[in-house]
Amino acid sequence: MKKDNFNILFSCVGRRVSLLESFRKAAKSLKIQAKFLGTDITTLSPALQLCDDKFIVKPISDPGYIRQLLSIVKNNQVKLLVPTIDTELKLLAQNKKKFAELGCHVLVSPEEVIDICMDKRETYRFLIKHGFESPVTMTAGATLSKSTHKWPYLLKPWDGSAGKDIHLVNNLDELKFFARKTKNAICQEYIKGEEYTCDVYVDLEKKVRCVVPRKRLEVRAGEVSKSQIAKNHNIMEQAAKVIEALGAGPGVITIQLFLTSHEKLVFTEINPRFGGGAPLSIKAGANFPKWIVQELSSQQPNIKFGNFKDNMIMLRYDSEVWVDKIN
Repeated sequence: MKKDNFNILFSCVGRRVSLLESFRKAAKSLKIQAKFLGTDITTLSPALQLCDDKFIVKPISDPGYIRQLLSIVKNNQVKLLVPTIDTELKLLAQNKKKFAELGCHVLVSPEEVIDICMDKRETYRFLIKHGFESPVTMTAGATLSKSTHKWPYLLKPWDGSAGKDIHLVNNLDELKFFARKTKNAICQEYIKGEEYTCDVYVDLEKKVRCVVPRKRLEVRAGEVSKSQIAKNHNIMEQAAKVIEALGAGPGVITIQLFLTSHEKLVFTEINPRFGGGAPLSIKAGANFPKWIVQELSSQQPNIKFGNFKDNMIMLRYDSEVWVDKIN
């Protein structure tokens, strides 16, 4: 792979300014000449405005979506495609070979892994089958038919994301009400404890190389707004085992879990993509973008499993991107 021709495409780039800039900084530090491209369905996308080349594409649900991406990759000699949202992962996994034929590596897990991660019922079954603790998960109908209950429950869609349509239900009336309003509703056992997100780096050989636990201090609109690195070795080791059992990767896989007052780890969700809080892990020394670019450039990144700064805190805030006009 030529160092002077390393173009990176971020699909559905949206608000991922920090992630984009982390890759830009990584390429610069490696003295690799790169262009950064982005796609979105609207020009009113902050990160899109900061890309070197911008592309407005059809919605993911449109039959022509993949054809558009393939055309962009071919015409711009894209070497790496970085997806940023859940809803396109399966589609990209299904078409990964088509991108590879054009010389483009898509940072996406196998389709069967996507299926497990995107269906919270399947996530629960996978975790229990492999010996990991996870909140008891049932359909809303099965929960309603129970003769006894341990309130509260978390009611949510089994295919939901970004923290949407999650409700804490405390009795049968609330359960019935929100079950009617929520499509594909499931109920999960309510877990008390400290909530963590782990960024797990999986290399191109599908080996887990680094796990960074982040304590979730505050969440806004389903995405962490305040977070702190917590180098808990038990969390790191167990999260690595989850990903190894799952066969996810390559790239960064995000795992959510609770640490209870009895030091028990209870895993809740797995998202096979960069999480919104990944910039904290990168800033703390787990330089995922640099490692990815190095691997794809046939370089050997110097990765040590727990070599990142402990206790670092990220406090996010809104900023602005200024545009004279939208063409």
